[in-house]
Amino acid sequence: MVAGTVNDLKNLKVELTRFMMSYKFALHEMNTKIDILKQEFHYIHEYNPIEHVKSRLKSPESILNKVKKKGYALSLPIIKEKIRDIAGIRITCSFISDIYEISNMLQRQKDITVVACKDYIKNPKPNGYQSLHLILQIPIFMSDREELMYVEIQIRTIAMDFWASLEHKIYYKYNKEVPEHLMAELKEAADSATKLDRKMEGIHKKMAVLKEEAQEEKDNSLELMLLNERFALPEDFLEKES
Repeated sequence: MVAGTVNDLKNLKVELTRFMMSYKFALHEMNTKIDILKQEFHYIHEYNPIEHVKSRLKSPESILNKVKKKGYALSLPIIKEKIRDIAGIRITCSFISDIYEISNMLQRQKDITVVACKDYIKNPKPNGYQSLHLILQIPIFMSDREELMYVEIQIRTIAMDFWASLEHKIYYKYNKEVPEHLMAELKEAADSATKLDRKMEGIHKKMAVLKEEAQEEKDNSLELMLLNERFALPEDFLEKES
């Protein structure tokens, strides 16, 4: 009886460990894809739309709290299917157009399945919150199995991220009961952030046109001759990794 209980506990520990590891590996896979895109833009294009990338894995305590709040059964398969934001990545961009470009690049990858897309930019939340949310499914390969894991991707501009960060602090300072007049001010601040985003994107597009017309070239890089053609490589491209 005792031996059976001990074995059950050991098996449960293994399954819980495997469960959390699967999400950790899914985060690693998705972060690798994003890093490849980031490096491609850095070395090939003159403009990188990705400013910052931050990932997080929900703690077991946070997962259990959500299970209780939603009323789900305490079962790993059910938790895996119902709670799809255990692994999360936030990508911060410079401009609104960058958000959709990055989203399209990720969705086009053959091993990624798009499960859901919520566009809170075109349809902001009542409090003014804006961001593009994607639920993606990605395969990971273990020693004895292949797992399809959910990863939530949030893509937003610097202005949207700044507003959301402050709103979150205010929201929890007031124990989720923010006075109505402050909610109105938060919405007004969100509208101001949107105007700033649109203004800066307009300036960015005008600068791009001017740059194209002037055809200015910066040559602070190494030069390589290949098939009688001159190519420029960024100075840090051939640096050894530490």
